[in-house]
Amino acid sequence: MATHDQQTAERWHMQFSSTAACISLVRRQVEKTLSKWGYVLDDIDRIVLVSSELATNAVLHGHVPGHLLEVSLTSTDHSCLIEVSDGSPCTPMALRLTADEEHGRGLPLVSALAVRVGHHARKPTGKTVWAHMLRASQGSR
Repeated sequence: MATHDQQTAERWHMQFSSTAACISLVRRQVEKTLSKWGYVLDDIDRIVLVSSELATNAVLHGHVPGHLLEVSLTSTDHSCLIEVSDGSPCTPMALRLTADEEHGRGLPLVSALAVRVGHHARKPTGKTVWAHMLRASQGSR
C-alpha cells in the first residue's frame, strides 16, 4: 500500500559516442524524455542545459578512446537527478577564470542551477558527475 508521501521515480539512460557531435543528440533525447514525463518548459530548459554542460565536459575532459558516454535521468515528483558518466577517473574541477575567458564556465553554471552537485568513481573505470535539480513546477505525470 502506497502512502501519500512516497514518490514514484521514472528512470532513463542512454549511451553516446564520446564526441562533440553527440552533444546535440544528448540535448534532444533529454528534452524528448522530459516532455514525455510531463515536465513544463522552464524545467525542461534548465535540465537540458545542465545535461548539455555535463556531457560537454565529459567529451572535452573525460574522453577515453573506446569508452562511451552515458547520460541518466531519474525523476521524482519534485526533482530530477542528472548523471553523466565517462571513462576518465580524473576529478572534475571548476577553474578560476578571468572575465575575458571564453571557456570554463560549465561547472559554475551547473552549480548555480542545481541544489547539489558531485561526482563519484565508476566501476570498472571512469567517473559519474551528477546534478540534483528541483522541479520549479510540476506538470501532469
